[in-house]
Amino acid sequence: MQIEIKGTPLPVAICHLQAGESIITEKGAMSWMSSNLEMQTKGGGVGKMFSRALQGEAMFQNIYTAVGAEGMIAMGSSFPGEIMVVDVSTTPIIAQKSAFLASETTVVNEMFFRKKFGAGLFGGEGFIMQKFTGTGKVILEIDGSVIQYDLKAGESMLVDTGCLALMEASVSMNIETVKGIGNKLFGGEGFFNTKVTGPGRVWLQTMPVSNLSRMVAEYIPTAK
Repeated sequence: MQIEIKGTPLPVAICHLQAGESIITEKGAMSWMSSNLEMQTKGGGVGKMFSRALQGEAMFQNIYTAVGAEGMIAMGSSFPGEIMVVDVSTTPIIAQKSAFLASETTVVNEMFFRKKFGAGLFGGEGFIMQKFTGTGKVILEIDGSVIQYDLKAGESMLVDTGCLALMEASVSMNIETVKGIGNKLFGGEGFFNTKVTGPGRVWLQTMPVSNLSRMVAEYIPTAK
């Protein structure tokens, strides 16, 4: 499978499939495709459907297969930002909820439960994230622009809530309280930051959709 990313600020992932090759996509992700692609909509059982719902994804997914010849399918972003293609063959990836756009059929998408109560409750992504394992490529949506950092063993970064887009499974995540009551109340940064510790790679996003929604809400008149 060959994947190319085109366009800004609402990019599209264009995937070229060999005859007989399939791709799994999020429900409603398809923007255009060649006429020889056949679609099947599957839920994969009640357990998997419920798991996807908790991850912020649709309960059903579409599988597109190129029949008889090479085929092409394009999937557009649902939010201004970037589309990333990550190969999970060597390193499992943990991503924010609703990041999944599409993947090869050999990629396994599982619910990742944040074990530490504090990290789950205050870490910006809730208790539930997504873990991608197996082999092949997964296509992910990122809010805003993406910045990548490689953390050494024991090296840490503090990240504003919601700015952590994805990380390698070797990276640990916890929460750290903002010091000082004045800083908490008047600093505008909230009470908690997300702390990520290496070894491993992290990808940060510049405009989480949650932050944008709060900014837009300030300009929407409230009903009287």
